[in-house]
Amino acid sequence: MMTYLANIGSFFLYFISASLLTMAYVGIYTKVTPHDEWELIKKNITAAALAFSGSLLGFIIPLASLIIHAVNLMDLFLWGIVALLVQLLTFKAISHIMPCISERLANNELAAGIWLAAASVGAGTITAACLTY
Repeated sequence: MMTYLANIGSFFLYFISASLLTMAYVGIYTKVTPHDEWELIKKNITAAALAFSGSLLGFIIPLASLIIHAVNLMDLFLWGIVALLVQLLTFKAISHIMPCISERLANNELAAGIWLAAASVGAGTITAACLTY
């Protein structure tokens, strides 16, 4: 039985580290975007929930790849920061392609939410693939 649990310490170390990175991501992303994701979601604005969920998945997908491929926790944290920056740049790029994205999300324009979510997941998937070193 103990053989099966030999790596439980590493599991918890990586799980807690990934959880901390995810919480940091959520905090930073929600501060950087001009709209208040939490307020919009509380108001049942589907477009905002879709966009934010896509962004979160766009961060978590590379994070999962990092957990698989990272050589140590420092590697996980450093490349986790890169994954975070990719998501912030994705939002910035979409903001240029689709002006007034925050207002569109606040107005519950589903097309805007879906587009931002897809771009975020796409950027995250490409980031994850690039992290397979």
